[in-house]
Amino acid sequence: MSAPKPLWQSFLRFLAPLMLSNALQSLFGTVSNVYVGHMIGVDALAAASIFFPVFFFLFAFVMGLSTGATVLIGQAFGAGKLDRIKIVAGATLAVGLLLSISVGLVGGLFSRQLMIALATPADILKPASRYARIMLLTMPFGFTFLLMTAMIRGVGDAVTPLLALALSTAIGLILTPMLIHGAVGITSPAWAAAISNALTLIALAAYLLRRKHVLAPDAALLRHVRINRAVIGQILGIGLPSAVGMVVMAIAELVLLGLVNGFGSHATAAYGAVNQVMGYTQFTAMSISIAVSILGAQAIGGGDRTRLDGIVRTGLAFNLVLTGGLVTLIYLAPRAVLGIFITDGAVLDLAQGLLFVALWSSVPFGLATTFSGAMRAAGVALTPMLLSISAIVAIELPSAVILSRTIGLAGVWAAYPIVFCAMFVLQIGYYLLVWRKRAIRRLV
Repeated sequence: MSAPKPLWQSFLRFLAPLMLSNALQSLFGTVSNVYVGHMIGVDALAAASIFFPVFFFLFAFVMGLSTGATVLIGQAFGAGKLDRIKIVAGATLAVGLLLSISVGLVGGLFSRQLMIALATPADILKPASRYARIMLLTMPFGFTFLLMTAMIRGVGDAVTPLLALALSTAIGLILTPMLIHGAVGITSPAWAAAISNALTLIALAAYLLRRKHVLAPDAALLRHVRINRAVIGQILGIGLPSAVGMVVMAIAELVLLGLVNGFGSHATAAYGAVNQVMGYTQFTAMSISIAVSILGAQAIGGGDRTRLDGIVRTGLAFNLVLTGGLVTLIYLAPRAVLGIFITDGAVLDLAQGLLFVALWSSVPFGLATTFSGAMRAAGVALTPMLLSISAIVAIELPSAVILSRTIGLAGVWAAYPIVFCAMFVLQIGYYLLVWRKRAIRRLV
């Protein structure tokens, strides 16, 4: 009988494809924008960008929904309750389809009014409305795809979602320039995403059925695709705080951007470049948090508190090694990294100084999200979210305003390490002093 693998190896086997999956999701959006900007024009890129706030709000909700479902599925999988997995998955898909179809119909009919409400410039109102209409009408494909891949990870399978995302990305990247050349225009990325999601869902369903996967869309799962109020209440109880937290962070970023814009266009350009770089380090930290949440939920389902503690320690170690290692590498060659996004020498000098101020804060950010991910695995999401929001509202925003007026642009960036260190202290404090002293019970 072979000895069980060390926990860090199991963690890494799950984390690696998860990080690659998130990278592929970012890749499609980035390359699509490049296609639109270069093959159609700047106005087309601006028209597509107008839809981003709407997309982010809907994305935040579906991510919250998937977070709640993944925790419950992880616990059910750890407990060996396969029927319960289908019940949770069915209820999640029912809510996702109901919401996305409603959004698609209403948004499709009133896309122009929506773009007017977002203060879209008159010269790009028509293409922006067309883009928004297709994005909203095809939302059911995107929602279903995101929910299915997230729920599959809940049973410890991170490879299948990676393969699905690879297929979807490949189809989308091939279709987008073909549709642009075919005179589809600004709606090309939206149609490409919809078609790639639909085709990948068909391939994914066939794959899951052939493997007799617990989340295969068989008759047993389809019977549970209905509104189950008790299960939906549990899902939203975990997922909604996560969604609200994402929205609050996005609003805070808009406030900070407003402060940065006051220092001129060079400051705005530097902000964009530094945020791009920090996005990669934070993306690593958030992937580790998701892994802690899913693997932790499985440990809770199996009633193994010792393994849960080990998962938290492993997540902290991976944050120090991976997130900290990436931060160190960027500090060793900051101009080379920033030069990928900007070429102007003055802006590059400014961005480098700001990067030195803020980049290291991705490490305490990652440590904080590890603790919140562990608590989320047990279904405790509201308090960690309130702690994070309190730090943003009471510490980050006032710090940015005060420091920007006293020490200038660097003061805005100093708010990042201040708030991320505060989040770390708050999350670890609540985790050690309150949450860890309570009994942990399965929710399924």
